[in-house]
Amino acid sequence: MNDPVDVLRRFHDAVNAQDFVAIEGFFADDATYGSIKVGALQGKPAILAAFRKYFSEYPDQVAHDDSFEKLSEASARSSWHLDATSATTGEKLIRKGQETIFLNADGKIARVDVEDA
Repeated sequence: MNDPVDVLRRFHDAVNAQDFVAIEGFFADDATYGSIKVGALQGKPAILAAFRKYFSEYPDQVAHDDSFEKLSEASARSSWHLDATSATTGEKLIRKGQETIFLNADGKIARVDVEDA
C-alpha cells in the first residue's frame, strides 16, 4: 500500500502545478470529491472538470500545506491555506481548511473530503 501522506503531498504538488494529467492519475475511476465550494462530485471525469473550471477562474492560485497527518494505512489529512485571484472579477480569494484523502486497495484516491476552516 502507498503511504497516504506521500500520496497527498504528491497530489498537492500536482494541483499546485496545475498538471491535470498527473491529477487524473491520482484518482480511482469511481472516486468521490466533497467540498462546500464544489459540492459532491462523483467519478474521475466530474472531478477533473471541476479542477479545470476552478483553475480557469483562479489561474494564479498558490496553496500551502501547513501540516500532514497519517490517519490510517489508507488515509491522510492536510491542513492548508491558499490565496488566488478571480480571473473574472479580480477579487481575492483567501481560504484555509483541511483535506482528507482515502485510498483504495490500488493506492488510488477513492475519496476526498475538503472542509473550510
